[in-house]
Amino acid sequence: MGWFLTDKAPKPVTGGDRYKVPDDVWAKCPNCNSILYTKELRNNLSVCPKCDYHFRLNAKERVELIADRFTFSEINENMHSNDPITFKDSWRGVSYKDKLKKSEKKCNYPSAVRTGSAKINGISVMLGVLDFNFMGGSLDSVVGEKLTFMIEKAIDENKPVIIVSASGGARMQEGMLSLMQMAKVSSAIAKLGQNNLPYISVLTDPTTGGVAASFAMLGDVNIAEPKALIGFAGPRVVEKTINQKLPEGFQRSEFLLEHGMIDMVVKRSDLKNEITKILNHLIKN
Repeated sequence: MGWFLTDKAPKPVTGGDRYKVPDDVWAKCPNCNSILYTKELRNNLSVCPKCDYHFRLNAKERVELIADRFTFSEINENMHSNDPITFKDSWRGVSYKDKLKKSEKKCNYPSAVRTGSAKINGISVMLGVLDFNFMGGSLDSVVGEKLTFMIEKAIDENKPVIIVSASGGARMQEGMLSLMQMAKVSSAIAKLGQNNLPYISVLTDPTTGGVAASFAMLGDVNIAEPKALIGFAGPRVVEKTINQKLPEGFQRSEFLLEHGMIDMVVKRSDLKNEITKILNHLIKN
């Protein structure tokens, strides 16, 4: 009430940023529309405390969530994509090289996957994590090579493999070369199985296209986060193709679990301990 008693009214804010709130202070939940304090959201592992919606994480955050602190030792971190078929978007006129530079700057990293050795509650593993922020986590020659190299290294060192997927599928800018990575990584996983080494696949929102159609669904145990979108084509494409209304929750984790497509739906807060339990069981047997 104090300002009502002053002789002059406060000056209005016109075009300045005097009272501007920084962009990273608040976040809006896309599921329940709650306005959340970003710091509290991060402390809750980026899970909405109101409705349990799991926000997407980047690869670095995933590694920190799953691996024991300071145990992740990255391999092939400087490997980056080139432009094997000299691709240019004929509609927007943007070259593939320009899109790569933009994604590298955005993510401060040269590819859509991080791979390396780590420990999970003391258990030595090889860990690969796709990053949806880098061109939708799409599968290209570098992603395929890094995952394959990691799996082969796991065989040499007698370690289980964990891959966390978040992807829109194969990267069209590399044409057939990107599609070949589906078979390449899948073949390496088959070789891992022949050596009696476990492979745990963690599917997050979204896991679609060629990634869902290959290595993401080949785990000895397939784990998904709650309400993650998982499937080959998107729901709208499927609905238009078959000209039928899809059931509620179609292609979400819970729907796939009910229909036998995945083995478990695990909350983010429980993920590390559940992976540990599975590894203890599979390694002992």
